[in-house]
Amino acid sequence: MNDQLQPLKKPSRAGKAGRSGTQDDIVYAHIFEAILEQRLAPGTKLSEEALGEIFGVSRTIIRRALSRLAHEGVVLLRPNRGAVVSSPSVEEARQVFFARRMVERSITELAVEHATAEHIAELRQMVLDERDSFSRGDRGAGIRLSGEFHLKLAEAAMNAPLISFQRSLVSQTSLIIAQYESGNRSHCSYDEHTQLIDAIEARDAVLAVNLMMHHMDHIDSKLNLDEEGASDDLHAVFSHLLQTKKAGRAGSSVKG
Repeated sequence: MNDQLQPLKKPSRAGKAGRSGTQDDIVYAHIFEAILEQRLAPGTKLSEEALGEIFGVSRTIIRRALSRLAHEGVVLLRPNRGAVVSSPSVEEARQVFFARRMVERSITELAVEHATAEHIAELRQMVLDERDSFSRGDRGAGIRLSGEFHLKLAEAAMNAPLISFQRSLVSQTSLIIAQYESGNRSHCSYDEHTQLIDAIEARDAVLAVNLMMHHMDHIDSKLNLDEEGASDDLHAVFSHLLQTKKAGRAGSSVKG
């Protein structure tokens, strides 16, 4: 049951945990991406049996991936009741956003100091990819790229602990947005991201930090207690993987 899992087709530029490597690396990366794209609803039960069937791996592999996600605060492991996607309370959401603001400020200041020409080019390409995703109506990919932009910015800051902390905060923020975002789902983060890159490239720390805080204000202003957007159906969330597996089996049958 361990030969079905395939890496994601597009390698992550920001996620060092990887979408290739060991089986639990790949399972972890798929679930992490589903959270970033807001395809997994807060509170969704993460059945080891269902995930094992979807990914074609043992429960041991699933448990390792879920344990990593729990360490990042996006999965809750409940004794004798299984795992669920975290469902932050209003107070927890406020605490996450406060921490995110503090971390983003530090990352921005360090990025102004340390970002290389290569970092700047990669950030600009991510903005183009983000804009393209929203333009073609792929909101999930656009949201994921928006989150990955902030992970790439953390890499440009060249501070390993901040990169790790930011990864957890970005994924938790995505859950909070999925749970609490208002009905206005307009998205213009790529414009704000472009302005931020310009300030970082100009080595203007004051402007860059101000732009980042404005960006966080914009995200915060769209939150309320009513919206739900993602799905709690594991087979629906990972249907693209199941379709790939079915196609692979069909191809094997034809060759046979």
